[in-house]
Amino acid sequence: MDKFWLKSYPKGVPAEIDYTQYRSLVHLLEEAFRNYAARNAYVCMDKYLTYGEVDALSQKLGAWLQSRGLNKGARVALMMPNVLQYPVAIAAVLRAGYTVVNVNPLYTPRELQHQLADSGSEAIIILENFATTLEQVLGKTQVKHILVASMGDLLGGLKGTIVNFVVRNVKKMVPAFSLPNAIPFKQALAEGARMTLKPVDLGHDDVAFLQYTGGTTGVSKGATLTHRNVIANVLQNEAWAQPALMKEPRVEQMTIVCALPLYHIFALTACCLMGTRLGAMNILIPNPRDIPGFIKELAKYKVNMFPAVNTLYNGLLNNPDFAKLDFSGYKVCNGGGMAVQKAVNDKWLAITGCAIVEGYGLSETAPVATCNPGDATEFSGTIGLPIPSTDIAILDNDGKPVPLGEPGEIAIRGPQVMAGYWNLPAETAKVMTPDGFFKSGDIGIMDERGYVKIVDRKKDMILVSGFNVYPNEVEGVVASHPGVLECACIGVPDSQSGEAVKVFVVRKDPSLTAEQLLDYCRHELTGYKRPKFIEFRNDLPKTNVGKILRRELRDEKKAA
Repeated sequence: MDKFWLKSYPKGVPAEIDYTQYRSLVHLLEEAFRNYAARNAYVCMDKYLTYGEVDALSQKLGAWLQSRGLNKGARVALMMPNVLQYPVAIAAVLRAGYTVVNVNPLYTPRELQHQLADSGSEAIIILENFATTLEQVLGKTQVKHILVASMGDLLGGLKGTIVNFVVRNVKKMVPAFSLPNAIPFKQALAEGARMTLKPVDLGHDDVAFLQYTGGTTGVSKGATLTHRNVIANVLQNEAWAQPALMKEPRVEQMTIVCALPLYHIFALTACCLMGTRLGAMNILIPNPRDIPGFIKELAKYKVNMFPAVNTLYNGLLNNPDFAKLDFSGYKVCNGGGMAVQKAVNDKWLAITGCAIVEGYGLSETAPVATCNPGDATEFSGTIGLPIPSTDIAILDNDGKPVPLGEPGEIAIRGPQVMAGYWNLPAETAKVMTPDGFFKSGDIGIMDERGYVKIVDRKKDMILVSGFNVYPNEVEGVVASHPGVLECACIGVPDSQSGEAVKVFVVRKDPSLTAEQLLDYCRHELTGYKRPKFIEFRNDLPKTNVGKILRRELRDEKKAA
């Protein structure tokens, strides 16, 4: 394949990475634990954990898990927000030779039951705040071992006690639950301290994570990510970040904001695992939706790296206290998970002095496949270039490459592409080409420099009188209106044109009218792309990562 995009690579970024330098993720983790033992690895609620402490705690927890008699490759579910126990548990499960199943803690019982049953998880480590959900479905799963953590477990004696008291009794954040055979997290650590973690022979093809996709195509599927997949993506991201990391003044230890949830592949790879490889410190934010509280946390640290989604950047920008922070340490701000809007990037750049570097990927690609250069200062409106060791093809409906500049399905090949969907060979066959490309379901265009622009998901496209309308474009225009906070665009049935464009808008300026917005769109969009309907809302449905769910808005319309 002609990798013509390599000519567009920033200086210092290699064409290929060598993932064979690590036998497994455990090899990568243990190297960091040795090299950076005295450095702070994580901080949460003002409590720091060093790499040495993460090493010791994960050995104890891993030994305890092994003592339960689980076989190599057994699935262990983790159901927590961003608390100190989470990275400890990830390291423990991997070091014990098992597979991590990341679970969204806000799942409903139905969603949790599907994921535990589908993955065949035999053990779960869960924060007590969510234990009532597990209680409702436990009998319909294969889970035999339950560890219940509490917010204060790793915060230290007095502080931990106070935090647990407040969480349970003042804020009443722990609904009553009954899990008679559950073991407290701290008890498992104490018992594990008297045991020895047995090394497990792991290789590139062993499964490290089952990463469940959001189920945008129906039932949620587990993307099977091997040790190779995740090592490769950590090294690809590190190589791609070099131009940003090399910016003067150089920093001995990077500080990363981990506000995206660790159960999501973006934070897992870009914050937790790449942070470990770099010997960085991650600031764990358990609840980024509390924007005033989040800003108070940010004020305590000199931040260097900030991965986030468009909605989170936008939320911070709309709080006046954010602009008062010190941004002098910012080296790279990564945007992913959804399209970064130009209006949000421009305001972020104006306030922080650091552009949002947009990338693209999926759970199935561990996740990053393309990214804009780390030293970019301009908003490109694209998802960037294929990262090292990655091929991108733009395919037509028959799986043949389209001419450059023509839209087609984005297909990805590289060492980060999943082994397949867990126990779903037919679903895997639908998305993999015979020559190893993963078909993303996203429609994109590649230009002559190798930059890729998403025009939309296959099924998000709106057909107006035979013309294709891509919601991202309409949303980008509407969001650039100064009176708009957020928006989402869908197609609705229309007797004349087949479908018409409808936009749901959350106002920043309460006096904004639909007529003003339609007039604005008349200047920015050609006739068939203009919204026919505008509906004002107080908020929009979102995933826990902050991605706006057009699907829910579409389903509402169908049900109405």
